[in-house]
Amino acid sequence: MRAIIAIPMADEPLTLTRLPLFPLGTVLFPGGELPLRIFEVRYLDLIEKCYQAGAPFGVVNLRQGHEVLVAGAPEEQLHSEGTLAHIVTLERPQPGLFVMQCEGKQRFRTVRKERLKHGLWVADVVLIEDDQTVNIPDDLFFTVDLLRQLRTTLRANGVLTTASDPSGAYADCGWVANRWCELLPLPNETKQQLMALENPLLRLELVADVLNRSNIGGQTAGPDVP
Repeated sequence: MRAIIAIPMADEPLTLTRLPLFPLGTVLFPGGELPLRIFEVRYLDLIEKCYQAGAPFGVVNLRQGHEVLVAGAPEEQLHSEGTLAHIVTLERPQPGLFVMQCEGKQRFRTVRKERLKHGLWVADVVLIEDDQTVNIPDDLFFTVDLLRQLRTTLRANGVLTTASDPSGAYADCGWVANRWCELLPLPNETKQQLMALENPLLRLELVADVLNRSNIGGQTAGPDVP
């Protein structure tokens, strides 16, 4: 299955028609790494077709339900905003199992969605514009230094698969905020709200507030706000 791209008129957002969705108990951010092990029948054929066609699928955070279909489990309910996932590597170590590495790309908002008979979700979605590039303010530079140190450690320990970070990434509010959102132990609902924010500076300010309140990096926590 492959998403159909609808060409917009002037000033209209780009729309993807019948985008296959992958509900997960996690939030994928643009530029994020997503390792997956696929064994459910409803996804095996989908993933193979996406990989062969070079087409994305949509990752959406679950409001309710489980990643794997279980008899008697609550019905799946999905958040409206998600992120396109592009397959970077795909391996098949045994029949009925795919092991793959994906990368988060552009965010989207579902216009209408449908669950097919075999359990696969598809949706018509409108793409959300990429974050505008916003330079890091002086008072938020501590988030950059801490993130650089942490990612260096994670890369040395083999947690990160990329050899290096994109050029200029540490000067961009959106990229820095997204990487912190992935790393901080925040509730999924909070991560979902941060991912959907269209103001990258505000997203980083909220992250910095979490770091300050946690006294990470020696920052002094501010007063609690009711």
